[in-house]
Amino acid sequence: MLKSAARRFANHLACQTLTGLTLEHLPRNGSLGRVRHYRKNAVVWRPDDRADRIYFLKRGQVTTMTGDAEGRKVILRVIGEGEPFGEICFCSQERGLRHTTGRAVTDSEALEIKHADFVSYLRGSNHRLTAFLFTLCKRLSETERRAEVLAHRGAEERLGGLLLQLAAVPGEMESEVVLHVSHDELAQMGAMSRSHTTVTMGKFRRYGLVRYERNRPLVVNVAALKSHLNLCGYIPRSLLR
Repeated sequence: MLKSAARRFANHLACQTLTGLTLEHLPRNGSLGRVRHYRKNAVVWRPDDRADRIYFLKRGQVTTMTGDAEGRKVILRVIGEGEPFGEICFCSQERGLRHTTGRAVTDSEALEIKHADFVSYLRGSNHRLTAFLFTLCKRLSETERRAEVLAHRGAEERLGGLLLQLAAVPGEMESEVVLHVSHDELAQMGAMSRSHTTVTMGKFRRYGLVRYERNRPLVVNVAALKSHLNLCGYIPRSLLR
């Protein structure tokens, strides 16, 4: 599981006084939305489903996915407990479609809210609007950083940049960070083949940049990985700050 994938945006120093909109901010009396349950690997939405509702994850884990030109699955985002997802409904036209797939990684539970109901809820408070805007800004920043990572064709630069993005921990010094992510999940997030990912991770382990064993979490030496990528001349600038 990708429990640590939600640790992001360590460099948003100017925004630290703001907080994003999470499940904790929503009414607890059941007046907004309905609770949906999903088995492991169940589909939350399909590419041709209408983008007319937003979700907040109560428990479990959900990914949003698409496919690349070669038919491989690419993970766009990993959703942790409390986080909103499916917010693309605010950017689509009336009959806009998802064009992605939402899938439960584990047995999961989410609050499903219709677009119109959620808009009415946001309009009731400037604080809610500000919090949701902050959430969208963080998502946009993460998307831009991921695009920067994927722009690199080399396996080491792409996978190394992805690991640094996942290992970004707000407010903490650079050190070893534990990531609960498999090679298969890294391959899907980096738009790489499973075999290429495994070979590259093997190199990183020999260099002392990561540690991993079967049935154990991945440990990333953030400082060492940054130094390696910087010396090789291909670290993404946004990950150096």
